[in-house]
Amino acid sequence: MTWQNCPRLVLVCTIALVTVVLWQCGQTEQPTRGRERDSAASAANYVGGARCAECHAEESAAWAASHHDLAMQEVGTDTVMGDFGDVSASHFGEEARFWRDGARFLVNTLGADGVAADFEVAYTFGVTPLQQYLVEFDDGRLQTLPWCWDARPAADGGQRWFHIYPNEPIPPGDALHWTGPNQNWNFMCAECHSTGLVKNYDPDLDRYDTRWAELDVSCEACHGPGSTHSAEPEAMRMPADMADHGGGTWMRPADSPTSQRSAPPAPDRQLDACARCHSRRRQLIDGAPAGTPFLDSHTPELLLEGLYHADGQILDEVYVYGSFLQSRMHGAGVRCNDCHDPHSLTLKGEGNALCASCHDPRVFDHVDHHLHPAGGPGTACIDCHMPTRTYMGVDVRRDHSLRIPRPDLSQQLDTPNACNQCHDDKSPAWAARLLAEHFPDGAHTRPHYGKALAHGRARAPGAAAELAALVGDAEQPAIVRATALNLMRHNPGAEIMPALAQALSDADGLVRASAVGLADLLPGQTRAQVALPAFLDPLRSVRVEAARVLVGFPTGQLQGEQLQIFNGVMQDYLNAQSSNAERPSAQLNLGIYFATRAERDRAEAAYRRALNLDPRYVAAAINLADLYRSLEREADAEAELRAILKQVPDSSTAQHSLGLTLVRTGRQDQALLHLEKAARYDPGNPRFALVYAVALEDAGSRSVAISVLEQALQRHGYDFDLSATRVRYLAAEGEIARARAALLEMGARFGDDPRYRDLGQSLAEALR
Repeated sequence: MTWQNCPRLVLVCTIALVTVVLWQCGQTEQPTRGRERDSAASAANYVGGARCAECHAEESAAWAASHHDLAMQEVGTDTVMGDFGDVSASHFGEEARFWRDGARFLVNTLGADGVAADFEVAYTFGVTPLQQYLVEFDDGRLQTLPWCWDARPAADGGQRWFHIYPNEPIPPGDALHWTGPNQNWNFMCAECHSTGLVKNYDPDLDRYDTRWAELDVSCEACHGPGSTHSAEPEAMRMPADMADHGGGTWMRPADSPTSQRSAPPAPDRQLDACARCHSRRRQLIDGAPAGTPFLDSHTPELLLEGLYHADGQILDEVYVYGSFLQSRMHGAGVRCNDCHDPHSLTLKGEGNALCASCHDPRVFDHVDHHLHPAGGPGTACIDCHMPTRTYMGVDVRRDHSLRIPRPDLSQQLDTPNACNQCHDDKSPAWAARLLAEHFPDGAHTRPHYGKALAHGRARAPGAAAELAALVGDAEQPAIVRATALNLMRHNPGAEIMPALAQALSDADGLVRASAVGLADLLPGQTRAQVALPAFLDPLRSVRVEAARVLVGFPTGQLQGEQLQIFNGVMQDYLNAQSSNAERPSAQLNLGIYFATRAERDRAEAAYRRALNLDPRYVAAAINLADLYRSLEREADAEAELRAILKQVPDSSTAQHSLGLTLVRTGRQDQALLHLEKAARYDPGNPRFALVYAVALEDAGSRSVAISVLEQALQRHGYDFDLSATRVRYLAAEGEIARARAALLEMGARFGDDPRYRDLGQSLAEALR
């Protein structure tokens, strides 16, 4: 019995009881609290940094010429760092020319139509280690040119033009082309490189009317609009009051080499303010002023595959928030301004002196700790505890998870480690032995959440239990526990429901949001029992996730205030999609919303809008085809799938969907061609191989189907369905010895899985 049909009546009844209590008592209290915050923050207006400087001259002087101050500037001889002296650069045969015409700075490069043209630079974007340039178009778009100026000294390889994607051609029409959606400043960059920004995107006209209070990251970008405080400085605080009112101080106990806080930061608004820009996240509302709690205006990405390594180290460009949340320092109460001056953005100490402000240098800045000769390479704390990764060609950034090197995990999970980043001529095994010799009882011997996350990604047997244990371990960072919940959706097991029940009431909003998102795996009534209480959560990110789970929920049983709350949270969800309406993914979500409400014309329009924004957006085409199929317009569904395959012929998902369409319409021979392509194009998806094998068996090619399954199992040895189908087909083919061996092989991996016992019983007669 799997978790989907496991009764677990006590748990379900408990959830239902909690639902009734939360739904009937104080329904308006928590959501209203969140909306009042928005109202209070928006009551103030932006007055500008110059007004702030009248009273805060010291802070303003420190901020001047900082990266925040220079985040974006109008073009001029004093702001442009690049060489526009009629010079050229090339990239995969594409030539670009940079020159000036009086006060105008111009670039000749390929436009969206593939024709070289002259484009005038309107704004500079950043300063070091690189500076980018923006071009303004008539529809209100600001687009980031692909040609960047390397602002590093010439001795370090700088003072040159380079392409942002140096290792691959990016032709016009590609989403990464500088005229495309992924290089659009209004959506991708504007919120974090200006103050008081509102995108003002019009989806009907497909144009922007973006406005800002100040062009750079000024005082009010972090502290909030200041008109009320400016009018009554003594009586009115800034909307984002980042003062620590918890009364905590850092002190070093006599028996400890590390400082400790006497009380945690309270409230934790500073990290909220920094996280808005220093995180990989999705926006929930357009123009949320500073002072809005981070999880009320944004949803950060979890430690997902492709963004982070399995052990949580940085991989893609994820900035620092998700890393810092993993750190023991964050758990101990360290915050951004303990290391960084919040106005100048400079570090508060040089070299190891910064770390020594909390960590006794007699213990940590010593050869017995860092294992390197004093004064030489390898003695800097950050080299071992904050390894680097380079983004955007020249931008070296440090991992802020502040972890100890774990070469043992490198051996097990194929993750990087700081030791071998420097000693690249050595193996992780060498580094692991070295640490074991010097620190036999060190922190590197402790269990690490990376193993559970890696097993969850691989869908390994037992992963559900490991992930559930991680969710229930309050000592683990919240972002780790939230990620574990997210991975449980791919690892079904009886452990899901207890983990979900516990996490729904977690103190951390990240965990609650991830938990309620998992409810979309549950059957309808249980799903509602789990998700409805989250409509009362004080954080918009949790409420929006609950709304996503209950899109299409029948509201006939709700009335009065309950219905008002439900509709209000659904509007939160729609607002979140509208805030990102220029993205095809948001239009896809709107299409799904309207389709579940049987508003088919609006659903079709949203899917069409998504495809207009990105003609290669496969998910929208597949959902549109599904919509047509539900309307018994099978021919239109097929036409839509064939159209997207002309745009993206190597889309495994579209090939798979077209194959299923052809199966339904009785064209099995044609279907096999597309199902085979799906499996071949995406060998990482075990379902595509399984469906192709089943189609082959139906067509009378069982031996070929077995071969397909065995090839897929070389990559997905922990996939139960692939393994079980292989055993069944071998038995049906009369390959009894091979079937027995395959079943025995499954026992080593799935011996505790009830499905394995059921399989063995069902085949017992055939395998005698």
